[in-house]
Amino acid sequence: MRTTLSLDPDVVAAVERLRREEELGLSEAVNALVRSGLAARSASGHEPYQPRSIDVGIKVDVSNVAETLDLLDAG
Repeated sequence: MRTTLSLDPDVVAAVERLRREEELGLSEAVNALVRSGLAARSASGHEPYQPRSIDVGIKVDVSNVAETLDLLDAG
C-alpha cells in the first residue's frame, strides 16, 4: 500500500538511524518501527475494552428500527 505520511522530526531521526544501522530501505525501516511499537503495545497487558451490560427485562429485535424506537419510547 502506498500512502503519504507526515512524520515528526524525532520519528524521522529514528527511521534514518534504523536505515543506517540495518541497511534498510525507507519502507522497511518504517514498517519495522511500526511493528515494534505495535508489539510493545500488545505486550503491555491492556485488556481489550468490554462494555458492561445489564438485564433491563425486555427483549428487543433491533432489525426493525421503527419498532425498537416505539418500544423504547413506550418504556
